[in-house]
Parts: sequence; C-alpha cells; structure tokens
Amino acid sequence: MLELMKFSRLLRPIQRFPIVTAVAAAGLAVPASAQDAALPYNLPAQLDTGLTSGDEQPVRYLQDSGEIDENILLPAQGQEFDDDRKYARDYFALAGGVITVPSYNGSDERNVLPAFYFRGRFKGFAFSTRGTNFQVDLIRQKRGQKTDIKFGPIINLRSDRTGRIKDAQVEALGDKKLAVELGISAGITHTGVVTSGYDQVGVRIVGLKDVSGRHGSWVVSPTIDYGTPLSKRAYIGVSASTNIYGKGFGRYYFDVDPIGSAASGLPVYTGAGRKPTLGKYTIGVAGAYGLSGDLRKGFVLIGGAQYGRLTGRYGDSPIVAIAGSRDQWLFGGGLAYQF
Repeated sequence: MLELMKFSRLLRPIQRFPIVTAVAAAGLAVPASAQDAALPYNLPAQLDTGLTSGDEQPVRYLQDSGEIDENILLPAQGQEFDDDRKYARDYFALAGGVITVPSYNGSDERNVLPAFYFRGRFKGFAFSTRGTNFQVDLIRQKRGQKTDIKFGPIINLRSDRTGRIKDAQVEALGDKKLAVELGISAGITHTGVVTSGYDQVGVRIVGLKDVSGRHGSWVVSPTIDYGTPLSKRAYIGVSASTNIYGKGFGRYYFDVDPIGSAASGLPVYTGAGRKPTLGKYTIGVAGAYGLSGDLRKGFVLIGGAQYGRLTGRYGDSPIVAIAGSRDQWLFGGGLAYQF
C-alpha cells in the first residue's frame, strides 16, 4: 500500500489535444485538429506522422478524425522526492503504432495509418507533439502539487479531406487545402478526487483559429477526462468532449455548392455554414500497461477506442447523411517508451 501511495505522487499529469485526446486518448495522437482527434498518436490523445504510402497523397492524421487525450494513454513519468528540486521531474515519452480512422470527418470508410507521438517536460514546462499538432504548457508544474493549471499556445495543421478519400462522390467535390490553425489550450487537473488519492480529473478547453485563409473560421473544444492507475503497471482513463465550429468551418468542409453538386451528384447544402453550432461530440476509453512493471519508465503497451457522433447541421450534410455516417469510430494501439 505504501508503495502504491508513493507511486500515486509520481503520476502528476502532463498536458495534452488535442486530444485527443487523443484515448487522449486512446492516446496515439490527438487533436484534423486537436479537438477532432482523440486517439493516441495518429498514433496522443490523443498514438497523428509524415509517413505515406503514395507520393501523390498526403498523410491523414489522427487529429483529423477524432481525439484521445495523451494524458490518458501515457501517464506522466514520476516525480521523485529525493532532492531539492522546485519543479516536477523532467521526462520524455515516445510512442508509435497504428490507428484505424474514418477516411474523412463524417466518412463510413476507413483508413489504417501509422502514428507516432512525442511529449515531455523540461524544468517544469510540459510540451507535446502529435503528428501535425504541437502545444506547450507555459505554466510550470511544481513538485508535489495536486492541482495543475495549464495554459499555452497550440499550432495545428488540419489535413481533413486533403487526400485518401475513399467515397467517390465526396472525392468528386475536390480535395481541400491544408489549413494552419493557431490557438490557446487552457485547463486544470486535480489529483485525488474520486476513488483514491491518486486518480485524476481534468477539464480543459482548446480554441483554434485558421490563419491560412482556408476555412477562415474557428473551432472550440471543451473536454473532461478521468484516469486512474490500477497498479504500478496498469492505467485506465475515459474522456468526453464536444466540438463547436464557426460558420466558415461548416461552409468549407460540410456544405455542398452547386458546382460540387453537379460534379458529385450530392444535393446542394448550405446548412452547416449558416451559423456557429455544436457539430460533434466524442467519448473515449484508453488503457496502458507497463511491460517493465512500472508505467513511469521503460516500455508501455497502449491502446484505446473512441466513439464520435456528428450532430445537427453537420450530421445532415450530404457528405455525412448520404455518402458517410454520423457515427465515427477510432481504434488504435502501439508501444511507448518513457525515460
């Protein structure tokens, strides 16, 4: 029991996407954006990479499809109380694996993709990268603190519908261009609130704005997650989030104009870009198992699943209601190494 209590102090969470959450997760990378991706690393969040099977087609990233928080999939490396450090112990984590995701946000066809994830903490500052998403927590985490406030910048490259579209009608609408999004991630995580002195509950919000002139709009994603170590070698977490989209986002990715309708056979649709709205919610679960016997170091098996559903005007879009599906599933698994 004393050993587990000591271990609990070592699991102070490090910030994510998102996303993910990534399960955070299923944790293989996070967030077409932090907010949309929730499996770990396009595999980390949420395990989203630059590998591609064809020279012409850009890689699709986990962020574009859903999101699992990396904090669920990769518990932070421990903090040791064996010196006079002021801030939480430095650590780094690498992960790689595979995920299966919809071929676009709203598709009923699937792609299997490689994924990777890298995150860490240095002198109290946490950072994470999941494929095309990178964020930094500018509020240092002090040693032994139970409540961790997070705030920092995030940059995301949204690649939804830039390639690898399997539905012929949606493909006939034409590829979208890569969008560059900048924003802020903020949240708070508290340790020891529900089942024990070492489980973790966190809430966060990510706001992203397109700065590349593609969809020219914004995405806001609030998330709540809970995770707990079952032992020194096993960890489980759950996460729930919603995505609120601006008008330009819906118009660019989900509306169908007359030219697109003529090319694809899908009906003209203008509902998604009519006003800002809640467009999607996700629920995810993820787990981790330390092969070395300790989640804080060495090799860790990770895996997770996430269910998402497109709602309202987004679910009514022809690329979803006719060519795809409101229901969006993500699955992923892989191997992480923490040091």
